[in-house]
Amino acid sequence: MCCQEEGTKLEYNSVSSYKIKGKGGFRASSFIYGFVGLDNIGFVANMVSMVLYFSFKMHLDLSGSANTVTNLLGSTYLLSIIGGFISDTYLSRFHTILIFGTAEILAWTLMTIQARYSSLQPQVCGKSNCLEGGIGLLFYGSLCLLALGTGGVRGALPALGADQFDHKDPNEAKALGRYFNWLLLSSVSGSAIGVTVVVWVSTNKGWWIGFLISLVGTFLGFLIFVFGKPFYRLQVPGESPLTRILQVIKVAIRNRKLQLPENSEELYEINVKESDSLEPKIAHTNQFRYLDKAAILPKTVEPTQWTVCTVTKVEEVKILTRMLPIIASTILMNTCLAQLQTFSVQQGYRMNRHFGSFEVPAPSVPVIPLLFMCILIPIYDFVFVPFARKITNHPSGITQLQRVGVGLVLSIISMGIAALVEIKRKHQSLKNPLEPIHVFWLSFQYGIFGIADMFTLVGMLEFFYKEAPAGMRSLSTSFTWISLSFGYYLSSVFVDIINSVTKRFSQSKKGWLAGQDLDQNNLQLFYWFLAILSCLNFINYLYWASWYKYKSDDKLDTKPKSGDNVTLPKSASVSRVPFLKANENDAAVVTAEVSSIGHK
Repeated sequence: MCCQEEGTKLEYNSVSSYKIKGKGGFRASSFIYGFVGLDNIGFVANMVSMVLYFSFKMHLDLSGSANTVTNLLGSTYLLSIIGGFISDTYLSRFHTILIFGTAEILAWTLMTIQARYSSLQPQVCGKSNCLEGGIGLLFYGSLCLLALGTGGVRGALPALGADQFDHKDPNEAKALGRYFNWLLLSSVSGSAIGVTVVVWVSTNKGWWIGFLISLVGTFLGFLIFVFGKPFYRLQVPGESPLTRILQVIKVAIRNRKLQLPENSEELYEINVKESDSLEPKIAHTNQFRYLDKAAILPKTVEPTQWTVCTVTKVEEVKILTRMLPIIASTILMNTCLAQLQTFSVQQGYRMNRHFGSFEVPAPSVPVIPLLFMCILIPIYDFVFVPFARKITNHPSGITQLQRVGVGLVLSIISMGIAALVEIKRKHQSLKNPLEPIHVFWLSFQYGIFGIADMFTLVGMLEFFYKEAPAGMRSLSTSFTWISLSFGYYLSSVFVDIINSVTKRFSQSKKGWLAGQDLDQNNLQLFYWFLAILSCLNFINYLYWASWYKYKSDDKLDTKPKSGDNVTLPKSASVSRVPFLKANENDAAVVTAEVSSIGHK
């Protein structure tokens, strides 16, 4: 059988399984690393300092500035689902990034122009919001465009990079885990440059110059990304994921009165001889048996997409359903992250930020966890993963859910340390305001949370990509950003609820976080509250991670060679895979690698 050209529609939204020399691998992903690094220089820098721009240049009050930043971040990550959906359904991931990347560049251009000319900025009016008319339209329009462009890019980019590695190939399965580690490294490296250099330029030389640097960085990264096209393995979008989900739900409801067969092999599935599709088959599982009714074909019914669904299609819906508790269990950690990005910066304002004769800008305090991650990611990838792989036989060292679990534990420790540091800072500030403790104390909570983020973020990206059905990988990886989005939104809700509840019981009739003076509120109690809540959330996560069943593709080759007479089994049971046990499918990949050495 001759090789088909890349881009030919081989199956339901998947990359060509034929290896084309010179395409894919780390050479292709290096262009993505460059784009991510340069893009994050501006994005992260402005996310930590833009609250000052909103206050001093746009004349929003303190709460308005903070809420605008939080809403911008939340919207950016939430809109990633649009980029993921489009790249799975209508356009390739590459062309989706082209469109949303152009929108992001346009947004930075508009923001640079508005920050450069005072005539496009509002005058002080004494109100909480002085934006109105064309100035307000330009301001909010550019922010909406930035959220849409940046979010759309993030919805498709990680999956495009992962497409360069075949997780069913023993060697490339190990490389896939490394890809996500280095994707995070490129992101935090760019972020570290941004929160130091760009923040300093913005606060000392002019906001428009900082925005201009962000514009130039994103544009250069965009060019690097485009130049990598000849090396990418590109997927062809297929049927809408939403359509497939609706088909399963509709048919399951219509067949609700039918009796499920005792033998799951009697459920409807298309074998290789009946179809030219190279769509990978997913083995049957016993969870959510009600959905299996969508795979029952009554004898008097003609099989169509809306009268019966294959076992594979039903299992796709089951996979997404199983993912929902995992997503929900990680939201609280991102809420803790949002608190560290806001309250810890305010703590930094009240601490000694001098290193010799140089004073660190308060918005640059988040560089601490970024530096920790820049050091620890290579150590994790080159030392921990090979060591753990020898013990677990897992390509990534530990399973994705184990990695997320480690991150959640570290986030609990970080919040506890944050409470202790705040107690020390507050005690010293009340004792002698002229001799505050050094900002280096924040490095403990930031450093541990940076490690937690390293485990959790990469674990979630790899988990959602590998577990997702072939046609939903962009949409699935965007679930990571949705968790971040909900975390930022929940952050604002938590602050309001805590203030509303605690002021009823305090003698001063003020909430824990009321007012602007950290020395007069109870930030440390809020940190303890988040630490305790995170402990309960971790227990909840353990349950769902143990309950989760990893996806299992049917083991027979779904691509028969000419003359072969192979029939794909209609279903196969999947054993329960607990949280503290390596994924059996991934472990099999490593085993297969050893056995394949003699055949190469």
